[in-house]
Amino acid sequence: MKIAMLLSGGVDSSVALRLLKEEGGHEITAFYLKIWLEDEMAFLGECPWEEDMQYVRAVCEELDIPLQVVPLQKEYMDRVVSYVLAELKQGRTPSPDILCNERIKFGAFFDAIDESYDKVATGHYAQVQENEDGIFELLRAPDPVKDQTYFLSSLSQAQLSRALFPIGSLMKSRVRELAEEYDLPNKVRKDSQGICFLGKISYPDFVRFHLGEKQGDIIEIETDEKKGEHKGVWFHTIGQRSGLGLSGGPWYVVKKDLESNIVYISHKNGLEDQLRDEVTVNTVHWTSGKFPQNTNLKVKLRHGPQLVEARIMDLGEDRVFIKLAEKDKGIAPGQSCIFYDDLICLGRGVIEK
Repeated sequence: MKIAMLLSGGVDSSVALRLLKEEGGHEITAFYLKIWLEDEMAFLGECPWEEDMQYVRAVCEELDIPLQVVPLQKEYMDRVVSYVLAELKQGRTPSPDILCNERIKFGAFFDAIDESYDKVATGHYAQVQENEDGIFELLRAPDPVKDQTYFLSSLSQAQLSRALFPIGSLMKSRVRELAEEYDLPNKVRKDSQGICFLGKISYPDFVRFHLGEKQGDIIEIETDEKKGEHKGVWFHTIGQRSGLGLSGGPWYVVKKDLESNIVYISHKNGLEDQLRDEVTVNTVHWTSGKFPQNTNLKVKLRHGPQLVEARIMDLGEDRVFIKLAEKDKGIAPGQSCIFYDDLICLGRGVIEK
């Protein structure tokens, strides 16, 4: 196959490239996506651009793989960052990494390369298979902690048909072992944390740069008593328990009032009254293009290993009602809810209420 391999400078994508190289017979070109934020906002934090490129070049040179750098700063701004900022301004909690995969890595990058590439490979922990009906299915990785189907849940059939995840069937521990066995230049490099387009810039700094600060009250929802102050509702999300700067906790964010600029909290002892087991999502995307026949599914309300039993009902107009088998304290409007039927990731919706 002719394969475009997206390299980040990290261990996962480097091991993925080495595995493809070992298979033999492929025509592989490595690509590094240069994103807008690393230059324009480098003053906010350490810029990973040069360090990433050192590792990327070293890996490619060792494997004799050609490398190209693709600038996608404008596309990031237009397709991801502008949406994230608009959602934050409305008090919602967007999922930028989902958009990054859908609109950039498997979107703008698809547009930037020619159609002769059979596959676009990445270092994601996920799997793709074509079923007997010719539908490409997105499957969870065996490593429940590293599984990244949450972030790939918006991919279409056209995107999944060209997606290749060489390490998707491996545990993270095995990928680290392979990096050592291959003696990769970045074998001891730590995994990157946080949101894809920020690099080493902190998310609060990014939000502060674009939206500023707006001081408001932190109110205990049961007593209407002021417990402290915040610097803007956009810095907080439903279910958050850290970063509030309050004593006598644990405290949880349970509601945000954008108009009055109030963040409402509840103590652990009173949290039970704020738990919810019903969710409505909109702009629903099914990877198969169809509403599933099985309506008894599992869902993820945030990235992580936890799956919750749920029953879904089609409301029409790309809206779905979800009845959870257990109550949750962190259902945040704007965040994504991901649907699963056993190992298959069926798609996602954006939490409405």
